[in-house]
Amino acid sequence: LSLSLYTVGLLLLQRPFDQLRRGMRDILGDGGILKEVVQPGEGPHVPRNASLIMHYSGYLEYCSQPFETTKNFKYPPMLKLGREVTLPGMELGVLTMQKGEFSRFLFQPSYAYGAIGCPPMIPASAVVLFEIHVIDFLDSGQVDDFYEMSPNAASFSMLLEVVGTLRGFGNLCFAKSRYDNAKGLYKQALVLLGNRETQDEAEKERIRTALLLLYLNLSLTELRLDSPHKALKYSNKALEIDSANTKALYRSGQVRPGFCSFFTPDRLTKKQKKKKPCTV
Repeated sequence: LSLSLYTVGLLLLQRPFDQLRRGMRDILGDGGILKEVVQPGEGPHVPRNASLIMHYSGYLEYCSQPFETTKNFKYPPMLKLGREVTLPGMELGVLTMQKGEFSRFLFQPSYAYGAIGCPPMIPASAVVLFEIHVIDFLDSGQVDDFYEMSPNAASFSMLLEVVGTLRGFGNLCFAKSRYDNAKGLYKQALVLLGNRETQDEAEKERIRTALLLLYLNLSLTELRLDSPHKALKYSNKALEIDSANTKALYRSGQVRPGFCSFFTPDRLTKKQKKKKPCTV
C-alpha cells in the first residue's frame, strides 16, 4: 500500500524517542522510567545493595554520540549502587535487570538531571536514553553492614561470610582480568581477618584457612600484575600456614628466574614439579 503524503509527513515528524516509547514498558507506572529489554539476562534481579560490573551509555535525543559512556574503558567499571550509581533512573532501572541483560531506558527529567539539567552537556528538562549492560553483580549489602559495626561486634560466622563475599567478588574480577580490583578486594578481606581477636582455637584455625586462600589469590594476582617480589611474599605467607601446600610451592616456582634468589630452595620440592595447579 502506498502511504499518503500526510502519513509520510507524520512519520517524518515523529521524534526518535517517541518511536522508542512504542516498544517500551513503564516500570514504575508514572511514565518516568520506560524500559526495553534488548538481550534478556538470567538468574535473580540485581539487589539494592549490589556491586556491579556494567557498561552504560547515555544519549540525548537527536544525538548519535553519547554524552557519557564506559565503552571506551579497557574494562567495564565496577560500580556500587547508591555510591557510584546515583542517577535515580539508572539506580531504579538496574534493579529490574538480571545478569547478562542489555536494556534501553528512557528517563524523564525527574529521574535524570532534573529541570536544571547539567549545563552545558545536558539541557534543562531533558529526557535521556540510557543503554545498560549488566555483566555481573554481587550482593554486597552484608559487607556494608559489617563495616558499620565495631571490629568484634559482628559474629564470627558473619565475618567469614563477608570475607567469602569479598574473595568471591575478587575472583570474579580476576576472571575478567581486572587484577587491580581483585587485589583490592582480597586485601580488604585480609584486613578484616587481621582485625579479628579470638582466643578460640577452632576460630583461629578457620581464620588460618581463610588467610591461606587469600594469600594464594594475592600471589597469583601479583604475578598477573608483574610484581614478582609481592607474589613471592604472599606465597611465602601461604607456606608459613601450610609448608606443603602445592599451590604455594607452584606460585614460588612461577616467579621469573631473575628473582630466584628470593625463595628458599628447600621449599621447591618434588611436589611442586609433579603438580601444577593454576586455578584461583
